[in-house]
Amino acid sequence: MKSWNKIFTELAKWASRTTGRPTTFLLAAATIVVWAVTGPIFGYNETWQLVINTGTTIITFLMIFLIQNTQNRDTAAIQIKLDELIRAMEGAHNALLDLEELEDHDLERLRNEYEDLAADARKDLAEGKSDGEIRQRKSRLNDGDAKGRPT
Repeated sequence: MKSWNKIFTELAKWASRTTGRPTTFLLAAATIVVWAVTGPIFGYNETWQLVINTGTTIITFLMIFLIQNTQNRDTAAIQIKLDELIRAMEGAHNALLDLEELEDHDLERLRNEYEDLAADARKDLAEGKSDGEIRQRKSRLNDGDAKGRPT
């Protein structure tokens, strides 16, 4: 017998694939049209309104959990792939592996450092320097960092 976790994961994947299709959207839109057209038949009474409100609330509530599960899995897979690319590239800063686990202030500090590097690179390009020249200069600057962190 499958574990509950495995069953939930399979359900989340299926729901994500199914709800992301144009046919599913058209079915949902058709449901709304049918509901709206039946309004005059039921005199726009409270029960008529309650049917759509209850149905959409239940679907929305359940979809939040299914979508979040799928998003968590996708994000984890992307992070692992990015970590592997960083690890495998010569000259890459291994200190950047697993950044998602850092505190917000540490992430902000690193983001600022990379924004400064990008601004310097744009300035150099505007001055007519080639991207290769810029990389060589930045590489020489980073070679002095014994901890493998960007300077």
